[in-house]
Amino acid sequence: MQIELTINNKAVKRDVGSDEFLADTLRSHGLLSVKKACDTSCCGLCTVWIDNKPVLSCSILSVRAHGKKITTIEGLPKEAEEFARILSAEGAEQCGFCSPGFIMSVLAMKNELVNPTEEEIIHYLTGNLCRCTGYMGQLRAIKTYLGVA
Repeated sequence: MQIELTINNKAVKRDVGSDEFLADTLRSHGLLSVKKACDTSCCGLCTVWIDNKPVLSCSILSVRAHGKKITTIEGLPKEAEEFARILSAEGAEQCGFCSPGFIMSVLAMKNELVNPTEEEIIHYLTGNLCRCTGYMGQLRAIKTYLGVA
């Protein structure tokens, strides 16, 4: 079946199977930042925005995204680079496998939360898993990026 999407501000028509997940559709479209790792919808590696809200693209059938605006990290290069520089400065970058989904969540958090507490930041990121860090460097980077103490 054919669906129409706006992916990173570009209108796209795609033929998809009725059981195809959005993560697979995006990857087949060349958006390789969207990853699948856990197959249980709990690692956050597949995080993209649908209509500016973060979602797990491995849990959404592509047909459900018909007519929607999809944003991946490729569509936010300036914002992603700004946060990535802060991650690096805080010593929080590691292998990078989880970075695209994690960064998409942090960018969404910046758009949604005003002056969040540490507890609110941690709660917002529940489900974004990183196997390389202890999260403290990432938390410092997020606080710096959001301008909170």
